[in-house]
Amino acid sequence: MQTLLWNGRCWLVVFGWLVAAVASCQTPGSDFSPSIIEPYPPLHGGAFSGSPVPESPDPLISYRWQTTHASDGLQIYTLRPARVWTDAPGSFANLTSLVRGKQEVTVKGKGSIRLDFGVESAAWLEFDSPDLAGNVTMSISEYNQPAIVNTGAQHPAKTREPSKYGGTYRLELNRELYEGVRFGWIHVETFSRPWHISAVRLVCQVKPTNYEGAFSSSDPLLTRIWYVGAYTVKLNLLQDYFGSILMERSDRVSFTGDAHLAQAAALAAFGSEEFIEVNLRRTAHDDNGIESYSLYWVLSLVDYYKYSGDQAGFDALVGIAREKLAHAAAIWQDPPISFFGWDERLGAGFEGPNTAEGRNAYRLLFIRACRELAWALGERGLAAEAADVAQMAKRFSQDFRNRPDWPDELGLHAAAEAINAQVADPEEARRSYAREFADPINRLSYSPFNEYFVIQALARLSRYDEALSTVRELWGGQIKYGGTCFFEVFRPSWNLILSPNDPVPNCQSGYTSLCHPWSSGVTKWLSEEVLGIKPTAPGFSSYSILPHLGRTLTQVRGTMPTPRGPISVDFNAVTGELAVTSPAGSIAMLGIPKQERAIQQISLNATVIWDGAYRKVAGIGGAHEDEQFVYLTGIQPGQYTFHIRYHGSIPECVEPSARYSASFIKEDRATRGNWPGTYGTDGYVLFNYSGLNQDQERLPDYIEAVTHRSARGGQWSSATSDDRALPSDSTPSATRKIGFLATGIPDWRYVTMTLDVKVKSERNFQIALYFLDWDRSDRRLAVELFDYDTRKLIAPVKLVSDFGGGKYLLYRYHRSCRFRVAYVRGSDAVASAIFFDPIRP
Repeated sequence: MQTLLWNGRCWLVVFGWLVAAVASCQTPGSDFSPSIIEPYPPLHGGAFSGSPVPESPDPLISYRWQTTHASDGLQIYTLRPARVWTDAPGSFANLTSLVRGKQEVTVKGKGSIRLDFGVESAAWLEFDSPDLAGNVTMSISEYNQPAIVNTGAQHPAKTREPSKYGGTYRLELNRELYEGVRFGWIHVETFSRPWHISAVRLVCQVKPTNYEGAFSSSDPLLTRIWYVGAYTVKLNLLQDYFGSILMERSDRVSFTGDAHLAQAAALAAFGSEEFIEVNLRRTAHDDNGIESYSLYWVLSLVDYYKYSGDQAGFDALVGIAREKLAHAAAIWQDPPISFFGWDERLGAGFEGPNTAEGRNAYRLLFIRACRELAWALGERGLAAEAADVAQMAKRFSQDFRNRPDWPDELGLHAAAEAINAQVADPEEARRSYAREFADPINRLSYSPFNEYFVIQALARLSRYDEALSTVRELWGGQIKYGGTCFFEVFRPSWNLILSPNDPVPNCQSGYTSLCHPWSSGVTKWLSEEVLGIKPTAPGFSSYSILPHLGRTLTQVRGTMPTPRGPISVDFNAVTGELAVTSPAGSIAMLGIPKQERAIQQISLNATVIWDGAYRKVAGIGGAHEDEQFVYLTGIQPGQYTFHIRYHGSIPECVEPSARYSASFIKEDRATRGNWPGTYGTDGYVLFNYSGLNQDQERLPDYIEAVTHRSARGGQWSSATSDDRALPSDSTPSATRKIGFLATGIPDWRYVTMTLDVKVKSERNFQIALYFLDWDRSDRRLAVELFDYDTRKLIAPVKLVSDFGGGKYLLYRYHRSCRFRVAYVRGSDAVASAIFFDPIRP
């Protein structure tokens, strides 16, 4: 893969994810047409002087600005396509020149050019033509078909005629110009005579930001995850605030909850303390109408103080933090939780407010925020204030624990908050782990934002193998799909039904964002938990290094930026070599991992300092051990190289198999509408069969009700002989009808609909859902299945496409359940019937 990039002075070539300079520079005029004025200046103030990082998707990974400040304006650079396709090969001559060499395409007829720029960017699309004739439209998308987003966006369909500036044509979809762009299109709608395309470029905006942190491990996927998370945040750094979404769908603001994890990742990857303080001030009085977001703001303030040591900044904002905690205390008994996450178990976003799980998670998050702010107040020397907030945490923690059987009432997310808030004791945490975390499917949240707190809880439980498995599944799964940044929501089973970069299912948030920085907390988690570097006093005046490699990693290396200078760690569990660089003005505690082996000896520069007992050496204050580490304490600034001699081997990591509690049996295209004798032996519901809101149903004696939500109804035909339509009962007839339930797109609240099946008592039964794309409009939809009571995902996601002839999905389950039908492409998502049958061999 090859991409050209202009840095303001010369072209650069991007091979894959590597950046290399081209020997001969070209003039800026070959990149920026004189006929157009761009809103920001070209890349400047630095050079490509850093080291390339093959695992990073960032074209500017090695670019280093001489200085960066929160007040810096945006700059731009351009990318050339990495790949190009067309649906009309005879209409475009010399098309491959767009990828390499001098760009010069001759347009000889109608058709579309699809451009893959190889990486998602915050950008807008342009092309130059000296002699364009006819009508042209342009499109952009995060995936491989032109994007269509929900209402509210300035242009929901990301396709329109370009604006003309002399010989330059620019796709303008919103006032800020930029969108999330991986793919672009030029559509030649009419043709009268040959004309030429002399340049195609993606104009990308960037906030000057240097990579001060680094991470790598023996698992290249984890390395890639770290850099993709950092790049996702960088793409959303705007001129004066941390953005929350790249694609413009009407909600491009700085959400305080989203910013918590974006800022956390920025601390580990970029430093960025100055810009984070600006964003904390900007968002200090805005909770976006979501109660938990105020608490995430408090945690962000504590993170900022831990990493920066900025006493003045902390002092200016800590009063606001205390006001937020006072408000949370006032609503403790009856918190109005409109939103806690998109996961079904949390109420599916705004669909199900005030769930017990969401309220419990909020209460426990509040206790955690109290504990962490109390720590920060104590470090600041505000003993009375610290004691007051700590007492608040203690009082509400005890109040929560006074509830009978409270640990067993918590689902995954509330249990994670109980562990992170240190409300659960070891035995209660163990029970929560067995119930909610041990199952590799159940411990995955639909939202990578919420999953960050789950992997934090797994780390507190010292379940690092399980946490790393989760990271590989959820974040690594997005990379496997083809993502170069992280998504708003994700199911690993999407990769079983989608080809790389296909349109993904949309969800309760509307159009699914494929560049959402709230998903980037994993970058900080890898730096803090796997590399193991954490501040233990503000500004890293003291800190710990506790690498956690589990049973699957043999090496980890990286750097943590701090106000005192970088902290670097390089540990190889095979060779037993560990190198540490500690900056001036700091004191460190280093834990040398055992990884379930015995440490026989530790040497520093050929001098034995541990052989079961500490042997005093300059620069290290003492040593002790437990089951996980040999701890070296009081480490003074400097460079250290340790040699560790191990006895034994790292045990093999055995992953438990992932098993869904419901069974997907098959899909059936052959039956079409001829269900009698095949389905519906026990009963059925034919939606809107006799007219609007007039279902025809015969429920089994074991089914209490079938209900639906967020669906509009309709009828395609009230009398037809088309065998895709449905007879009215178990006797086939010549006259058939066909009704449907449909999602209500483009309204973001109605891009999914739910079908709830409530049983009177548990028993095994078969469910068949019938889907029909009656007007053959190339609809695509996704189907999820949940347990109705627990809202746990109980089957892999299924894609329904190419169903103009009708398609059944068959499942087996034994309890009440919920189907969520989600829009993917086409005019809407539809469902026509549901059938019940006994389990057959």
